Amino acid sequence: MKFHKVYVLFSFCKKPTTMKYIYKLAALIASNMALIVVAVSAISLFVPKSFLWASTSAITPMLGVVMFGMGLTLRASDFKPVLIHPREIIIGELAQFIIMPITAWLLCKCLHLPLELALGVILVGCCPGGTASNVICYLAKGDVALSVAMTGVSTLVAPIATPALVLLLAGKEVNIDVIGMFASIIQVVIIPIVAGIAINHYFNNLCKQITPILPMISTLAIASIIGIIVSHNAQDIISCSILVAVAVVMHNLLGLALGYTAASIMHLSHAKRTAISIEVGMQNSGLATSLATTHFAVFPMAAIPGAIFSVWHNLSGSIAAHILRK
Repeated sequence: MKFHKVYVLFSFCKKPTTMKYIYKLAALIASNMALIVVAVSAISLFVPKSFLWASTSAITPMLGVVMFGMGLTLRASDFKPVLIHPREIIIGELAQFIIMPITAWLLCKCLHLPLELALGVILVGCCPGGTASNVICYLAKGDVALSVAMTGVSTLVAPIATPALVLLLAGKEVNIDVIGMFASIIQVVIIPIVAGIAINHYFNNLCKQITPILPMISTLAIASIIGIIVSHNAQDIISCSILVAVAVVMHNLLGLALGYTAASIMHLSHAKRTAISIEVGMQNSGLATSLATTHFAVFPMAAIPGAIFSVWHNLSGSIAAHILRK
């Protein structure tokens, strides 16, 4: 009986008229991503209970699902130009580890942030690109293969680059859990995307049918992730001074703008400019928060900038995706 119901539902969804409405709904949700993100952020900030039922541990598998959806739109051949011509990756990584750390340091000086808050902002600036940047790049119709490659490379470089930059800019040495970082990038990015590419290779016709609804799934997943992050950090975000919020917002927006500018100067295509812009502007703020909590326990407020950045860069990234997509 249950099998019969599933079969009937599947047959109903396969009807052209039904799929037409599903595609329209998917397009509507994806096109209003910024509004959905703003609404979810406001609700989770002022009514934290609305998302407190969801654990922060749900974020990783949710991103994995989105990455899997991205993989369904990719082929192995999409990565060949990136591997054969690494110029774009080199440009992107130089922008990543030059623009964000220096911008963070300059903002801290210009805004005269207290030591522990300045340390948190600098930590965010010295971290590699976040895995969420791949999702935003996908929604912005950027070069996803380049974005994924940059995330992987920046993560591999981070064990050396991040502590060196923090030592240079903040006078502190930071130890990074290299094994944990490798495990994270493999779990959240590499395995889901490879699985998606494999399924796309063997079941290409099926993937073509579901591709139009993937942006909707990505939009809803990102909105849910933001809701979880905001609800679990609502008190800290509300109690945090406006000065830190200004620093975080400016840091992110400058990263997006300067990343796109650097790629434009090197005469890269719009898709590659988009990928580099988003990769530079969206940091692995979760790593920054973890490092602040683990290595700078004597400065508890150092974790606040990372928590705020986690919320803001997904919001600004969603808006940037809406703009860059057009």
